[in-house]
Amino acid sequence: MGVSRATVDKWIANGKCNVHIDKYNRKYLVASELVSFHEISAMLNSTWEEESVVVPQRTFTSIELFAGGGGLALGMHKAGFKHLLLNEYDKDACATLKTNMPDWNVVQGDVHDIDFTPYYGKVDLLTGGFPCQAFSYAGKRLGFEETRGTLFFELARAVKETQPKVFVAENVKGLLEHDNGHTIDTIKSVIAELGYTLIEPRVLRAILYNVPQKRERIILIAIRNDIAHLVDFKWPSVCGDIRTLRDAFFSGNLYDCDVPESEGQKYPAAKERVMKLVPEGGDWRDLPDDVAKEYMKGSYHLGGGKTGMARRLSMDEASLTLTCAPAQKQTERCHPIETRPLTIREYARIQTFPDSWQFCGSLSAKYKQIGNAVPVNLAWAIGRAVMRLFNQIDDIMLQNIVDEPSPTYKPVRKMHNLFEGMACEPTKIYTVLKP
Repeated sequence: MGVSRATVDKWIANGKCNVHIDKYNRKYLVASELVSFHEISAMLNSTWEEESVVVPQRTFTSIELFAGGGGLALGMHKAGFKHLLLNEYDKDACATLKTNMPDWNVVQGDVHDIDFTPYYGKVDLLTGGFPCQAFSYAGKRLGFEETRGTLFFELARAVKETQPKVFVAENVKGLLEHDNGHTIDTIKSVIAELGYTLIEPRVLRAILYNVPQKRERIILIAIRNDIAHLVDFKWPSVCGDIRTLRDAFFSGNLYDCDVPESEGQKYPAAKERVMKLVPEGGDWRDLPDDVAKEYMKGSYHLGGGKTGMARRLSMDEASLTLTCAPAQKQTERCHPIETRPLTIREYARIQTFPDSWQFCGSLSAKYKQIGNAVPVNLAWAIGRAVMRLFNQIDDIMLQNIVDEPSPTYKPVRKMHNLFEGMACEPTKIYTVLKP
């Protein structure tokens, strides 16, 4: 619904929502009674299934920067993009990419050292999840040069040197408010300076895209100016269902088998004793007061809900956003039923990685790669929407060829007349005959 659980509880108490109770005494709301909420109406009118069969009309190429453990790259690959180059600084993440996709051209190293000019005019799409950094404001233009020294500058440089038709960037939701809005304003200014039209950025909630997690990411999509006015980008439809940890851990809607056993962190004995007192879906507020004070130390007296502390997840809800470690005190992610942190494969399933996707490095390196990733199913949904855009671009460019043919294309126009009325798709003929 796009609001907090506390807000829903207030609405129920005030009679604004009709609450229902099942045979297990669990409260629930009926979707058809909540159509005034955009999120609910979008689910009820979802075109997810239709969009899931979008395929490329031809091979579209891509480059990805800051590839990490491969969440975004794998989603784009599933959507049909062919990666020409993936760059990542972390050696363990690079090992993960190479292990799972030996055919990918994975370049390990500092992005500052990569020359992208050999790919000029050869790349359709450029993607990357750049770290959020403040910019210098010594200059007045807030343009390309003012971002020098940041990793966004390197993403912008890659765009400048390759001139892809489209580029996609993703970041944390907080990018919108970062540095009092100066960061996003500068990014928009640089995108315009590069000669691209930015689609109004959106914060996408992973839970609405077949992901059992409440992660939110801001997505920026920019189209080269010579193309932008010809096309109409449509954001991906939301899924018609919500996935929970039960979907992640057991055979069903997301996976065809239960989650495999795997390595994972362990609680120290003292912490395990505390976490055993927390019920499913509970947190520090469910602990005896003396235990909570001892466990939380100074945090007990701080303001805020502190709902990440001593937090046990619920099997019938989506997970909270995964972090780089499942047992951090401020952002606890305890298994719903067993008293232990989530394992590597449980972490990976919450991020919708396939069970076949193996992570390299130490235990902490694996958690970090998974926790930092874009959920694969969210990336896949974005990828399908971008692929639909590329199919549209191809159709329009092809139509321009037919509508304004050069002498070279006169035979093609004749050929088109020959095939009029026949049960075939003209675009296939033009593609074949195009010199």
